[in-house]
Amino acid sequence: MEFLANLVRFFIYLSCSCMVLSSITIFKINFVAFGVEDCEFPAIFNFGDSNSDTGGLAAAFPSRIYKPYGDTFFHEPAGRFSDGRLIIDFIAKSFDLPYLSAYLDSQWTNFKDGANFATAASTIRLPNLIIPNAGYSPFYLDVQYTQFVRLKSTSQPKTHGEYFKRALYTFDIGQNDLNQGFFSNLSIGEFNASVPDIINSFSTNFKNIHNISGGRSFWIHNTGPIGCLPYILDAFPSAQKDEAGCAKPHNEVAQYFNAKLKEAVVQLRKEIPLAAITYVDVYSAKYSLYTHPHDNGFERPFVTCCGYGGKYNYGSVACGGTIHVNGTQIFVGSCQRPWARVIWDGAHYTEAANKAVYHKILTGAYSDPPLPLKKTCYKTPK
Repeated sequence: MEFLANLVRFFIYLSCSCMVLSSITIFKINFVAFGVEDCEFPAIFNFGDSNSDTGGLAAAFPSRIYKPYGDTFFHEPAGRFSDGRLIIDFIAKSFDLPYLSAYLDSQWTNFKDGANFATAASTIRLPNLIIPNAGYSPFYLDVQYTQFVRLKSTSQPKTHGEYFKRALYTFDIGQNDLNQGFFSNLSIGEFNASVPDIINSFSTNFKNIHNISGGRSFWIHNTGPIGCLPYILDAFPSAQKDEAGCAKPHNEVAQYFNAKLKEAVVQLRKEIPLAAITYVDVYSAKYSLYTHPHDNGFERPFVTCCGYGGKYNYGSVACGGTIHVNGTQIFVGSCQRPWARVIWDGAHYTEAANKAVYHKILTGAYSDPPLPLKKTCYKTPK
């Protein structure tokens, strides 16, 4: 009896969903929602920003990405703001799926295994300034949702029904909403006051995507430690530093955003009980690369691999640009050991860092509920 009681309590812990039910009922709901066997997803549909953009912004604005982006793995620019693969690439491969094609890329594109609606510089809410007039991506989350609706409506009949229900839906967005607040000279209090509206917009889009797709398996990444990125450290040099050397107030804003996002996930579980919704603490996984870089195989975690100038090798000239030094034109390319660096271009991570974070979150150690990635799919009773 004690074993059974402990088992029931374990499944109650896993549940952040629903109304107050009896222990046995909660046990049944969790057993149904999260799979005991490894998941098999026919497709992945991703919504996000540059942390998971596999070519969306590059397709819409081709001049935005150039060498040496992609050098480590693809050996040429591959639409990613990194020297190689992103976390979403490793997730796709873990399910034996090809790298996700960007929805906006019409060349040699095949959406039979899913699609990626993420674009760099995307926000959750409509941004104040939109590319090409500086600012942010026009493909904010509302637009990414409408693109998904369009893709689903034009897909082949054989891909409907169970295909969309059994797919994995991943979300990695929010960092640029924070950026917009930081660079709009809002006070911390003013920005925090805007966070609930940002989260409400996320929840609305999440529910719309669930309703149109019938999807049952979702992965939601929180936002990373933005205060550790060189572009923030360079722009706000007087910001108080935490014990790792990151900008403390900027990370505190990210943590507040993440706390509200997690509350929203709890509410979504109540509203959509027959779905497996996993919240992934990417913030903590990434932050560990700064607090314990050597344990993760990295050195000089705040120094940009591809950049030029200043304390962080960032600020004077962007990655892929040129600069004249003592009469000599210098191409700003990759560092010699990108596999030993955390930061690629001052705002984004190297392939090595993305891979390290992927391996951390793969195990479920940073997830709520704490299940490995391959166990986080929705399972119906047999």
